[in-house]
Amino acid sequence: MNQPHTGRQTKDGIRIHESSDFAGMHAAGKLAATILDEIAEHVFPGQTTAELDRLIEEKVTAAGAKSATIGYKGYAHASCISVNHVVCHGIPGEKKLKDGDILNIDVTVIVDGWYGDTSRMYVAGKLSRKAERLINVTHDSLMIGIEAVKPGNTFGDIGHAIQTFVEGHRMSVVTDFCGHGLGRVFHSPPNVLHYGRPGTGAVLEPGMFFTIEPMVNLGRAETKTLADDWTAVTRDKSLSAQFEHSIGVTEDGYEIFTLSPAGKFHPTY
Repeated sequence: MNQPHTGRQTKDGIRIHESSDFAGMHAAGKLAATILDEIAEHVFPGQTTAELDRLIEEKVTAAGAKSATIGYKGYAHASCISVNHVVCHGIPGEKKLKDGDILNIDVTVIVDGWYGDTSRMYVAGKLSRKAERLINVTHDSLMIGIEAVKPGNTFGDIGHAIQTFVEGHRMSVVTDFCGHGLGRVFHSPPNVLHYGRPGTGAVLEPGMFFTIEPMVNLGRAETKTLADDWTAVTRDKSLSAQFEHSIGVTEDGYEIFTLSPAGKFHPTY
């Protein structure tokens, strides 16, 4: 796809990147996605999330990259690993995965100053029917949201596409957390909401880089953050799932920076 040739900031504070910046984002995104590909074989009943995080940190270091999360606001790990009813920001620990557990693993790496941010779902052992349905709807809502990315559309169009699809399957979109701009910084404008009204919000322009990362609950949308100030869980203890890609807006659509090189982005497709 054609890429923009500019470098400025919009009135909303959203960075418009240059065409040469796409290569840096692709390199960072590819590494993050490759690490998530490679971690898949290590997800099984009896495994600990602490060991998964150790392996991820090892892979980041071996690639000559840096983890964006280690040291971020005091966070001490190379990944967030959110199991079952944990919505996001789950802290790796020594608790062992059980058969049927579902988990989101979220990794952000820094490669030559560019941030690659992506997450996806995994299954330890046998997947239940209700968990499979949740994972499928969450994955498909992300891809439907991405399809709304093109110049002239708005961020509200993205959120509306996701929300309409999810609620059509009688599930809930989490509204307490959102996607974000990124590039040479971890988090920047805009906030990318996964709900909204068509035609609202900032207008998409070529050169915008951001994440889309819907969190979907089988039950109600409400969340609460635990005493560790990181772990967010569903208030009704229903299962939650999330998928995340980093996106760049092009002259005629989008590019996904975090595509899985091994085709493993969805755990069962």
